[in-house]
Amino acid sequence: MKVYSGTELRNVALVGHLHAGKTQLAAALLYTAGALSRLTKVDDGAAPTDFDDEERARKLSIQAALAVLEWNKHKVNLLDTPGFHMFLHEAQGALVAADSAVVVVDGVAGVEVQTEKTWNLCAARQLPCAFFVNKLDRDRASFSEALDSIHKAFGRLAVPIHLPIGDEREFSGLVDLITMKAYSCRADGDGKGREISIPPYLAKEAKAAHEVLVEMVAEGNDELLDEFFREGTLPIPHIVDGLRQAFRERRLFPVLAGSALHNIGTAKLLDFLVDIAPSPVEQTTVAGSWDQQPVSRKISDEEPVSVFVFKTFADPFAGRISYFRVVSGVLKADTHLINGLTQADERFAAIGAPIGKAITPISELRAGDLGAVAKLKETLTGHTLFEKTHPILYPPVTFPEPSIAYAIEAKSRNDEDKIGVAMHKIMEEDPCLRFDRDPQTKEFLLHGNGQNHIDVTVAKLQHRYHINVVLHAPKVPYRETIRTPAAVQGRHKKQTGGHGQFGDCWVRFEALPRGAGFAFANETFGGSVPRQYIPAIEKGIVEAASRGPLAGFPLVDFRAVVYDGSYHDVDSSEMAFKQAARKAFRAAMEVAKPALLEPLMRVEIQAPIDYAGDLISDCNGRRGRVTGMETREGTQIIRALVPMAEMLTYQNDLTAKTQGRGAYSMEFDHYDFLPAQQAEKIVAAARAAGVHAHEEDSD
Repeated sequence: MKVYSGTELRNVALVGHLHAGKTQLAAALLYTAGALSRLTKVDDGAAPTDFDDEERARKLSIQAALAVLEWNKHKVNLLDTPGFHMFLHEAQGALVAADSAVVVVDGVAGVEVQTEKTWNLCAARQLPCAFFVNKLDRDRASFSEALDSIHKAFGRLAVPIHLPIGDEREFSGLVDLITMKAYSCRADGDGKGREISIPPYLAKEAKAAHEVLVEMVAEGNDELLDEFFREGTLPIPHIVDGLRQAFRERRLFPVLAGSALHNIGTAKLLDFLVDIAPSPVEQTTVAGSWDQQPVSRKISDEEPVSVFVFKTFADPFAGRISYFRVVSGVLKADTHLINGLTQADERFAAIGAPIGKAITPISELRAGDLGAVAKLKETLTGHTLFEKTHPILYPPVTFPEPSIAYAIEAKSRNDEDKIGVAMHKIMEEDPCLRFDRDPQTKEFLLHGNGQNHIDVTVAKLQHRYHINVVLHAPKVPYRETIRTPAAVQGRHKKQTGGHGQFGDCWVRFEALPRGAGFAFANETFGGSVPRQYIPAIEKGIVEAASRGPLAGFPLVDFRAVVYDGSYHDVDSSEMAFKQAARKAFRAAMEVAKPALLEPLMRVEIQAPIDYAGDLISDCNGRRGRVTGMETREGTQIIRALVPMAEMLTYQNDLTAKTQGRGAYSMEFDHYDFLPAQQAEKIVAAARAAGVHAHEEDSD
């Protein structure tokens, strides 16, 4: 593959709802451009960007993948992203490397829940977006209805630049509303089509749609608007220039049409990406920092080399593969760069242009380009690498915290030692997984975004690393807090043969709003407690708060203020004051009315209207509170706040209640007080299990 300059590059993310056809579209684009020798199919397990065994087995994307193609003397880097809500963080990470996005919409279902979520991710990064209405060859597919759903969800700025020729199984081509030319495509053909006359039945509709397009292109440009009023229309070059500007400024969102499965409309989509989508060098600078000072880099070949790693894949054979963006400079093979977080010297031995798992070696990558490299030693997702004399750190993506946890244990003793190493490798490629040990129960916990996320991880353990595990019931991460203030004394005095131990502190405990965490303040004066012992008091309180007084859950949302105390010149020490702080904490818990908190999840349920009543009743039965409802194209969308404890088995229950036609997404919202009846059960269970909130100090 040749080396491309920044102006010849296009970095494009394919985003959208689960099963909208993003991965199949990536395969069709690669085939049309000649990067693949045949049109591969997702259903056959042959799609190049779904190369993981779990993706092929489940026929859905689990992680973001990069695929490179060449079209009309340009290089297009395609980022194929998952649409399943439990893996949406992969799309979030990949968008860092994109300069524009194509939102793939199912021509039958129209805009769905994750369509809106991925749109919001793009909007947060101010990425120009186009829509590709896919699957127009399916039964009940309708471009006009899909367009209506796009307008309803995203507004009138979504303007079609294509009209389909034929409906459902008769879909055979497109009318290009910019050039007013029609193209006929053969199903499973090369995707390029041949020019034909606009069918007579479409002539009037195409003319009206062309006029709407011209008017909307002219609206945001005074020069074009004057020309439009003067001439009544715009010439094609001016339409293209105006559309390019409006697209890049997010003033218009073009809507294209096609069928990825039968390779119809893919050539026109590639033309759009090359002619209309922005190159990376159009973003002049990228902000970063170093040593807590702002630093920036121009996206230019003349700048020092800096690289941002946006995705890591743990290949069991090739080792760690890092997908990266060259933010500035020219990266050549065998270059050495410094990792800004670990300070490791990393060698980019063989850089390449990937198509999924296959990587084609390339001599160099210029500013704005995307690539892959194997076997970086200490570099993970979100890390920045740079020339030693020109340091910079680019901000990493903030991924959502896991929402569910399972206790996990190896089936055999031989696997117990291997599970930690294997999980570490899996977590390298999935930043939303957590694997740790519960200090209370001594169980290993696997944290993820939901049941399917956990199931995929367990399958990877089994198939990649040959480790069989057993999962126990999910752990709900309850928390504890206090309701009322308490001012108490913590006094630790112990006399031994030599120096004794003496620490004395008065601490005021106050409740904070939900989500505030822990705060500490020192209000002592006159040297009642020497300054060197204040950190020990804070540490003692933090350690004691890690296991609350009711059921051993961490105590949060409180403030501790040390305001008085006393010390001994000889017997006082950091350890003595830490023990005094622990005693103050225990004394405060006796009067501060501790209470249990439970996590509430923001849940969005999507199902046919016929099931709405049953789903609302079920939500109420789970102690949920419906916060909003919306009807869209025969689908009922229910939004609610529901305790996590009531959602652990919801996937199976929803499938049963809707005959598999319902879907839901769930993310953490906030903590709130657990009702007394439920709290009593949790506390009783903790006491029955022998959980003690605090260890007694030895005498």
